[in-house]
Amino acid sequence: MERLKGKVALVTGGASGIGAETSRVFAREGAKVAITDVNDSGGRAVAAEIGEAAFYTHLDTRNEDEWRGVVEQTLGTYGRLDILVNAAGVPGSRSNGTGSPKIDEEDLENWNRVMDVNSTGIFLGMKSAIPEMRKTGGGSIINISSIYGLVGSVTSAAYHASKGSVRLATKAAALQYAAENIRANSVHPGMVTTGMTRDRNEDPVLSIPRLAKTPMGRFGQPIDIANGCLFLASDESGWMTGAELVIDGGYTVG
Repeated sequence: MERLKGKVALVTGGASGIGAETSRVFAREGAKVAITDVNDSGGRAVAAEIGEAAFYTHLDTRNEDEWRGVVEQTLGTYGRLDILVNAAGVPGSRSNGTGSPKIDEEDLENWNRVMDVNSTGIFLGMKSAIPEMRKTGGGSIINISSIYGLVGSVTSAAYHASKGSVRLATKAAALQYAAENIRANSVHPGMVTTGMTRDRNEDPVLSIPRLAKTPMGRFGQPIDIANGCLFLASDESGWMTGAELVIDGGYTVG
């Protein structure tokens, strides 16, 4: 149970869902973890649950200065940075709760909000982490995209665009830094039950069409994605970069 012994990870979106579970799994496998989020109470609770192997700090992933501060804090606390998990993200639905608009109904404010968090946030994370990974001879970048970074749907185009950009930005990084042993891979979850999706996934009526598209017959759980992140963070995936790890219960197979 020490697949990440001696490694230091920085996880965004670590207050809940996939980010929180990934933080727990990493710590259980021997890593030190810097947990970040804008949900301070949730992030502190996850760090307290993990104990001395983790700390929490606030991070708005859209803010480059905050990124610099978090990386400096991680280095000051643990002395190095080996793993970056960009798990922070927002849905494509409008923040006022009016649903996911079609393109001709989309407003620029909502489009920019989704792109800023889901796309610009992972860019700033990679930009901030790569120089420190270079100093230690390599590292693993894990960018959480979505099956909707691979296929289309009738839901928010902003979400699709943002998650598609995560996929290709990851491939660009993989090529640019392969010679320095800095690996970059994207993870593409399917219908996973988190705080963002729980109301729909656990509704006996609304869940039917989603579940019908998942051949394995169940929704994913955060641990399903965290286990994939563990593989990508570990030396077991040492010859793997620029790949798309799809974890979706078969949703995109057909």
